Amino acid sequence: MTGIQRTTEKNLMVFTGRAHPELAREVAAELGTELVPTSAYDFANGEIYVRYEESVRGCDAFVIQSHTAPINEWIMEHLIMVDALKRASAKRITVVLPFYGYARQDKKHRGREPISARLMADLFKAAGADRLMAVDLHTAQIQGFFDGPVDHLMALPILTEYVAQKYGDQPLAVVSPDAGRIKVAEDWSHRLGGAPLAFIHKTRDINRPNETVANRVVGLVEGRVCILVDDMIDTAGTITKAADALMADGAKGVVIAATHPILSGPAVDRLKSCAATEVVVTNTLPVSPDREFDKLTTLSIAPLISRAIREVFEDGSVTSLFDGKA
Repeated sequence: MTGIQRTTEKNLMVFTGRAHPELAREVAAELGTELVPTSAYDFANGEIYVRYEESVRGCDAFVIQSHTAPINEWIMEHLIMVDALKRASAKRITVVLPFYGYARQDKKHRGREPISARLMADLFKAAGADRLMAVDLHTAQIQGFFDGPVDHLMALPILTEYVAQKYGDQPLAVVSPDAGRIKVAEDWSHRLGGAPLAFIHKTRDINRPNETVANRVVGLVEGRVCILVDDMIDTAGTITKAADALMADGAKGVVIAATHPILSGPAVDRLKSCAATEVVVTNTLPVSPDREFDKLTTLSIAPLISRAIREVFEDGSVTSLFDGKA
Protein backbone atom coordinates (compact mmCIF):
# COMPACT_ATOMS: atom_id res chain seq x y z
CA MET A 1 0.00 0.00 0.00
CA THR A 2 1.38 3.42 -0.89
CA GLY A 3 0.62 6.98 0.11
CA ILE A 4 0.38 6.28 3.88
CA GLN A 5 2.01 8.92 6.06
CA ARG A 6 3.59 7.32 9.10
CA THR A 7 3.32 9.32 12.27
CA THR A 8 7.01 10.14 12.80
CA GLU A 9 10.44 9.71 11.30
CA LYS A 10 11.29 6.72 13.51
CA ASN A 11 8.63 4.64 11.77
CA LEU A 12 5.96 3.50 14.16
CA MET A 13 3.96 0.63 12.67
CA VAL A 14 0.74 -0.89 14.02
CA PHE A 15 -0.31 -4.46 13.26
CA THR A 16 -3.39 -6.48 14.10
CA GLY A 17 -4.54 -10.06 13.99
CA ARG A 18 -8.05 -11.14 13.07
CA ALA A 19 -9.48 -11.36 16.61
CA HIS A 20 -10.60 -7.74 17.06
CA PRO A 21 -9.55 -5.59 14.08
CA GLU A 22 -12.12 -2.88 14.90
CA LEU A 23 -10.22 -1.92 18.06
CA ALA A 24 -6.88 -1.95 16.25
CA ARG A 25 -8.23 0.32 13.51
CA GLU A 26 -9.48 2.72 16.16
CA VAL A 27 -6.07 2.74 17.86
CA ALA A 28 -4.29 3.35 14.56
CA ALA A 29 -6.66 6.23 13.76
CA GLU A 30 -5.95 7.80 17.16
CA LEU A 31 -2.24 7.62 16.29
CA GLY A 32 -2.79 9.20 12.88
CA THR A 33 -1.63 6.16 10.97
CA GLU A 34 -3.08 3.03 9.37
CA LEU A 35 -2.72 -0.65 10.07
CA VAL A 36 0.02 -2.40 8.13
CA PRO A 37 -1.67 -4.53 5.43
CA THR A 38 -1.35 -8.17 6.42
CA SER A 39 -2.23 -11.44 4.75
CA ALA A 40 -3.54 -13.98 7.27
CA TYR A 41 -5.49 -17.16 6.67
CA ASP A 42 -5.93 -20.74 7.86
CA PHE A 43 -4.81 -23.86 6.07
CA ALA A 44 -7.27 -26.73 5.76
CA ASN A 45 -5.91 -28.42 8.90
CA GLY A 46 -6.21 -25.23 10.98
CA GLU A 47 -2.60 -24.03 10.76
CA ILE A 48 -2.28 -20.23 10.55
CA TYR A 49 -0.31 -18.32 7.93
CA VAL A 50 0.74 -14.66 8.30
CA ARG A 51 2.69 -12.37 5.99
CA TYR A 52 3.09 -8.58 6.06
CA GLU A 53 2.53 -6.85 2.75
CA GLU A 54 5.20 -4.15 3.20
CA SER A 55 8.68 -3.91 4.68
CA VAL A 56 8.93 -3.79 8.47
CA ARG A 57 12.74 -3.60 8.66
CA GLY A 58 13.91 -1.30 11.45
CA CYS A 59 10.40 -0.34 12.57
CA ASP A 60 9.01 0.09 16.08
CA ALA A 61 6.24 -2.52 15.87
CA PHE A 62 3.08 -2.66 18.00
CA VAL A 63 1.14 -5.89 17.50
CA ILE A 64 -2.45 -5.73 18.77
CA GLN A 65 -4.50 -8.85 19.41
CA SER A 66 -7.32 -9.40 21.89
CA HIS A 67 -7.38 -12.94 23.25
CA THR A 68 -11.06 -13.63 22.68
CA ALA A 69 -12.82 -16.87 21.79
CA PRO A 70 -11.60 -19.07 20.17
CA ILE A 71 -8.80 -17.97 22.46
CA ASN A 72 -6.14 -20.55 21.62
CA GLU A 73 -6.43 -19.80 17.91
CA TRP A 74 -5.91 -16.07 18.38
CA ILE A 75 -3.03 -16.55 20.82
CA MET A 76 -1.29 -18.74 18.26
CA GLU A 77 -1.86 -16.15 15.54
CA HIS A 78 -0.44 -13.48 17.84
CA LEU A 79 2.70 -15.53 18.44
CA ILE A 80 3.15 -16.17 14.72
CA MET A 81 2.78 -12.45 13.98
CA VAL A 82 5.56 -11.66 16.47
CA ASP A 83 7.79 -14.35 14.96
CA ALA A 84 7.20 -12.93 11.46
CA LEU A 85 8.22 -9.45 12.64
CA LYS A 86 11.35 -10.75 14.35
CA ARG A 87 12.44 -12.62 11.23
CA ALA A 88 11.71 -9.55 9.09
CA SER A 89 14.12 -7.43 11.19
CA ALA A 90 11.72 -5.20 13.10
CA LYS A 91 13.81 -3.10 15.50
CA ARG A 92 11.53 -3.42 18.54
CA ILE A 93 8.37 -5.48 19.01
CA THR A 94 5.73 -4.53 21.57
CA VAL A 95 2.93 -7.04 22.08
CA VAL A 96 -0.31 -5.19 22.87
CA LEU A 97 -2.75 -7.33 24.87
CA PRO A 98 -6.05 -5.55 25.50
CA PHE A 99 -7.00 -8.83 27.20
CA TYR A 100 -4.21 -11.17 28.38
CA GLY A 101 -5.27 -14.77 27.82
CA TYR A 102 -4.87 -17.25 30.68
CA ALA A 103 -4.37 -14.41 33.19
CA ARG A 104 -6.54 -16.19 35.79
CA GLN A 105 -4.05 -19.08 35.91
CA ASP A 106 -1.42 -16.98 37.69
CA LYS A 107 -0.65 -19.28 40.62
CA LYS A 108 -1.04 -22.86 41.81
CA HIS A 109 -4.07 -23.55 43.99
CA ARG A 110 -3.37 -27.30 44.15
CA GLY A 111 -0.56 -29.67 43.26
CA ARG A 112 0.10 -30.62 39.61
CA GLU A 113 -1.47 -27.41 38.24
CA PRO A 114 0.22 -25.19 35.64
CA ILE A 115 0.93 -21.48 35.94
CA SER A 116 -0.34 -20.75 32.46
CA ALA A 117 -0.06 -16.95 32.75
CA ARG A 118 3.71 -17.41 33.13
CA LEU A 119 3.79 -19.78 30.16
CA MET A 120 2.08 -17.10 28.06
CA ALA A 121 4.79 -14.58 28.91
CA ASP A 122 7.50 -17.14 28.10
CA LEU A 123 5.91 -17.92 24.73
CA PHE A 124 5.87 -14.26 23.68
CA LYS A 125 9.47 -13.84 24.78
CA ALA A 126 10.48 -16.91 22.78
CA ALA A 127 8.62 -15.58 19.73
CA GLY A 128 10.66 -12.37 19.84
CA ALA A 129 8.68 -9.83 21.90
CA ASP A 130 10.72 -7.06 23.51
CA ARG A 131 7.89 -5.54 25.52
CA LEU A 132 4.34 -6.32 26.66
CA MET A 133 1.46 -3.87 27.04
CA ALA A 134 -1.73 -5.10 28.72
CA VAL A 135 -4.96 -3.62 30.06
CA ASP A 136 -6.13 -4.47 33.59
CA LEU A 137 -4.24 -7.68 34.27
CA HIS A 138 -6.12 -10.07 36.55
CA THR A 139 -3.29 -9.75 39.09
CA ALA A 140 -0.37 -7.30 39.08
CA GLN A 141 2.16 -10.08 39.69
CA ILE A 142 1.83 -11.14 36.03
CA GLN A 143 4.04 -8.16 35.19
CA GLY A 144 6.92 -10.09 36.74
CA PHE A 145 6.40 -13.14 34.52
CA PHE A 146 7.86 -11.45 31.43
CA ASP A 147 11.61 -10.89 31.13
CA GLY A 148 11.38 -7.32 29.88
CA PRO A 149 9.30 -4.16 30.28
CA VAL A 150 5.56 -4.59 30.90
CA ASP A 151 3.18 -1.64 30.65
CA HIS A 152 0.11 -2.27 32.80
CA LEU A 153 -2.64 0.05 31.54
CA MET A 154 -5.69 0.74 33.66
CA ALA A 155 -9.21 1.35 32.40
CA LEU A 156 -10.12 2.87 35.77
CA PRO A 157 -10.02 6.55 34.64
CA ILE A 158 -12.29 5.82 31.66
CA LEU A 159 -14.84 3.84 33.68
CA THR A 160 -14.89 6.13 36.71
CA GLU A 161 -15.31 9.26 34.59
CA TYR A 162 -18.40 7.76 32.97
CA VAL A 163 -19.88 6.59 36.28
CA ALA A 164 -19.17 9.92 38.01
CA GLN A 165 -20.86 11.89 35.24
CA LYS A 166 -23.96 9.69 35.18
CA TYR A 167 -24.42 8.75 38.85
CA GLY A 168 -22.30 11.26 40.77
CA ASP A 169 -25.32 13.23 42.01
CA GLN A 170 -26.58 10.23 44.00
CA PRO A 171 -25.22 8.56 47.17
CA LEU A 172 -22.84 5.86 45.96
CA ALA A 173 -21.11 2.80 47.37
CA VAL A 174 -18.31 0.92 45.64
CA VAL A 175 -18.63 -2.84 45.97
CA SER A 176 -16.07 -5.54 45.30
CA PRO A 177 -17.54 -8.91 44.25
CA ASP A 178 -15.09 -10.63 46.60
CA ALA A 179 -12.54 -9.76 49.28
CA GLY A 180 -9.65 -10.29 46.86
CA ARG A 181 -10.64 -7.28 44.72
CA ILE A 182 -10.83 -4.77 47.58
CA LYS A 183 -7.73 -2.88 46.35
CA VAL A 184 -9.44 -2.19 43.03
CA ALA A 185 -12.57 -1.03 44.87
CA GLU A 186 -10.42 1.33 46.97
CA ASP A 187 -9.05 2.93 43.80
CA TRP A 188 -12.62 3.35 42.54
CA SER A 189 -13.66 4.91 45.85
CA HIS A 190 -10.81 7.42 45.68
CA ARG A 191 -11.83 8.48 42.17
CA LEU A 192 -15.48 8.75 43.16
CA GLY A 193 -14.85 11.20 45.98
CA GLY A 194 -14.45 8.72 48.83
CA ALA A 195 -17.60 6.67 48.29
CA PRO A 196 -17.91 4.02 51.04
CA LEU A 197 -16.69 0.50 50.37
CA ALA A 198 -18.43 -2.85 50.66
CA PHE A 199 -17.65 -6.35 49.46
CA ILE A 200 -19.41 -9.63 48.88
CA HIS A 201 -18.25 -12.47 51.09
CA LYS A 202 -18.42 -15.63 49.03
CA THR A 203 -17.19 -19.18 49.06
CA ARG A 204 -16.06 -20.99 45.95
CA ASP A 205 -15.74 -24.70 45.16
CA ILE A 206 -12.33 -25.07 43.47
CA ASN A 207 -13.62 -28.15 41.67
CA ARG A 208 -16.42 -26.17 39.97
CA PRO A 209 -15.07 -23.24 37.92
CA ASN A 210 -17.18 -20.13 37.31
CA GLU A 211 -19.48 -20.98 40.21
CA THR A 212 -19.84 -19.45 43.68
CA VAL A 213 -21.58 -21.11 46.58
CA ALA A 214 -22.81 -18.29 48.83
CA ASN A 215 -23.04 -14.47 48.97
CA ARG A 216 -23.23 -12.12 51.95
CA VAL A 217 -22.90 -8.32 51.81
CA VAL A 218 -20.28 -6.82 54.14
CA GLY A 219 -20.63 -3.03 54.40
CA LEU A 220 -23.31 -0.34 54.32
CA VAL A 221 -25.17 -0.26 50.98
CA GLU A 222 -28.74 0.59 52.02
CA GLY A 223 -30.16 3.53 50.08
CA ARG A 224 -27.11 3.82 47.83
CA VAL A 225 -26.42 3.20 44.17
CA CYS A 226 -23.86 0.40 44.31
CA ILE A 227 -21.07 0.37 41.72
CA LEU A 228 -20.14 -3.31 41.51
CA VAL A 229 -16.62 -3.44 40.05
CA ASP A 230 -14.50 -6.26 38.63
CA ASP A 231 -11.82 -6.76 35.98
CA MET A 232 -13.85 -9.14 33.80
CA ILE A 233 -17.27 -10.66 33.26
CA ASP A 234 -17.06 -14.25 32.02
CA THR A 235 -20.18 -16.34 32.63
CA ALA A 236 -21.51 -13.56 34.92
CA GLY A 237 -22.59 -15.98 37.65
CA THR A 238 -20.59 -14.31 40.42
CA ILE A 239 -21.38 -10.71 39.57
CA THR A 240 -25.10 -11.19 38.95
CA LYS A 241 -25.52 -13.05 42.26
CA ALA A 242 -23.70 -10.15 43.90
CA ALA A 243 -26.04 -7.62 42.25
CA ASP A 244 -29.09 -9.50 43.48
CA ALA A 245 -27.61 -9.75 47.00
CA LEU A 246 -27.04 -5.98 47.08
CA MET A 247 -30.64 -5.23 46.13
CA ALA A 248 -31.85 -7.69 48.75
CA ASP A 249 -29.71 -5.80 51.29
CA GLY A 250 -31.49 -2.51 50.53
CA ALA A 251 -29.38 -0.94 47.78
CA LYS A 252 -31.10 1.82 45.81
CA GLY A 253 -29.69 0.44 42.57
CA VAL A 254 -26.75 -1.53 41.13
CA VAL A 255 -24.44 -0.65 38.27
CA ILE A 256 -21.95 -3.31 37.14
CA ALA A 257 -18.63 -1.98 35.82
CA ALA A 258 -15.90 -4.20 34.38
CA THR A 259 -13.06 -3.82 31.89
CA HIS A 260 -13.24 -7.08 29.94
CA PRO A 261 -16.59 -8.32 28.54
CA ILE A 262 -15.82 -12.01 27.94
CA LEU A 263 -19.56 -12.83 28.16
CA SER A 264 -19.32 -16.60 27.80
CA GLY A 265 -22.27 -18.99 27.65
CA PRO A 266 -25.19 -17.82 29.82
CA ALA A 267 -23.64 -14.43 30.66
CA VAL A 268 -25.94 -12.27 28.53
CA ASP A 269 -29.14 -13.90 29.81
CA ARG A 270 -27.93 -13.63 33.40
CA LEU A 271 -27.06 -9.95 33.01
CA LYS A 272 -30.37 -9.18 31.34
CA SER A 273 -32.37 -10.73 34.17
CA CYS A 274 -30.28 -9.63 37.18
CA ALA A 275 -30.99 -6.64 39.42
CA ALA A 276 -28.38 -4.35 37.82
CA THR A 277 -29.78 -1.47 35.76
CA GLU A 278 -26.61 -0.95 33.66
CA VAL A 279 -23.53 -2.95 32.73
CA VAL A 280 -20.56 -0.74 31.79
CA VAL A 281 -17.58 -2.34 30.00
CA THR A 282 -14.80 -1.39 27.58
CA ASN A 283 -14.06 -2.76 24.12
CA THR A 284 -10.92 -4.68 25.08
CA LEU A 285 -12.81 -7.68 23.72
CA PRO A 286 -15.27 -7.73 20.82
CA VAL A 287 -18.96 -8.14 21.63
CA SER A 288 -20.82 -9.56 18.65
CA PRO A 289 -24.17 -7.96 17.76
CA ASP A 290 -26.07 -11.02 18.97
CA ARG A 291 -24.47 -10.64 22.44
CA GLU A 292 -25.37 -6.98 22.87
CA PHE A 293 -28.31 -6.03 25.10
CA ASP A 294 -30.09 -2.87 26.26
CA LYS A 295 -28.33 -2.61 29.64
CA LEU A 296 -24.86 -2.81 28.06
CA THR A 297 -22.74 0.34 27.67
CA THR A 298 -19.37 -0.06 25.93
CA LEU A 299 -16.64 2.57 26.34
CA SER A 300 -13.66 2.73 24.02
CA ILE A 301 -10.23 1.75 25.34
CA ALA A 302 -8.54 2.92 22.10
CA PRO A 303 -7.58 6.41 23.33
CA LEU A 304 -5.80 4.89 26.34
CA ILE A 305 -3.92 2.29 24.28
CA SER A 306 -2.94 4.85 21.64
CA ARG A 307 -1.59 7.27 24.27
CA ALA A 308 0.44 4.47 25.84
CA ILE A 309 1.83 3.44 22.44
CA ARG A 310 2.80 7.06 21.79
CA GLU A 311 4.62 7.28 25.12
CA VAL A 312 6.54 4.04 24.47
CA PHE A 313 7.41 5.09 20.92
CA GLU A 314 8.68 8.49 22.04
CA ASP A 315 10.50 7.02 25.07
CA GLY A 316 8.14 8.84 27.41
CA SER A 317 6.41 7.70 30.59
CA VAL A 318 3.42 5.36 30.49
CA THR A 319 3.09 5.77 34.27
CA SER A 320 2.30 9.47 33.76
CA LEU A 321 -1.01 8.45 32.16
CA PHE A 322 -2.23 7.27 35.56
CA ASP A 323 -1.20 10.13 37.84
CA GLY A 324 1.96 8.34 38.86
CA LYS A 325 0.19 5.02 39.48
CA ALA A 326 0.97 1.96 37.38
